[in-house]
Amino acid sequence: MPYGNGPDGPEIWIRGAVGEPEQPSRRYEEDHQPVAQVRQFSWVATHGGAGSSTLATVFGGHDAGRDWPRPDRGDPASVLLVGRTHAAGLDAVSHTLDIFRRGDAPPGLDLDAIVLVADAPGRLPRQLAQRIKVINSVVDVYRVPWMPAWRTGDLTGPPPREAASLARLTGRTAP
Repeated sequence: MPYGNGPDGPEIWIRGAVGEPEQPSRRYEEDHQPVAQVRQFSWVATHGGAGSSTLATVFGGHDAGRDWPRPDRGDPASVLLVGRTHAAGLDAVSHTLDIFRRGDAPPGLDLDAIVLVADAPGRLPRQLAQRIKVINSVVDVYRVPWMPAWRTGDLTGPPPREAASLARLTGRTAP
């Protein structure tokens, strides 16, 4: 369920699906072949080095960087907040999430999910995993593992298998 500002002010926060899940719409070309339209997202970095540019390249969508997307200029209004899994990254994610919670995000933006990119290979320390659990109690959290190829700039491969649910959300096929 997206979170954000509705026409009558801030929407209340609801955790979990309400009603039918959103399905990709279909349109018909002149030859009546169905073509799926994938929902577009704006990737918003909650801090420098969060990975929004990489994720936009790998999964598609608009890289807003550290700026708010501008739907009035054609940017997608559906927002995926991006942060790293280190303490400072989770602080930045929590701060930006609070902006949406208070209704202080620009009108018309919908927060769809948080995307957390691993800051290092291996398991997270318990205190960081606990903080992610708290964030996930408020909004969907998608995790992206450490990708050595991405570190060297190789973004040509398919999305990582561990991010299959994020690939489905963005309409990108995962292995």
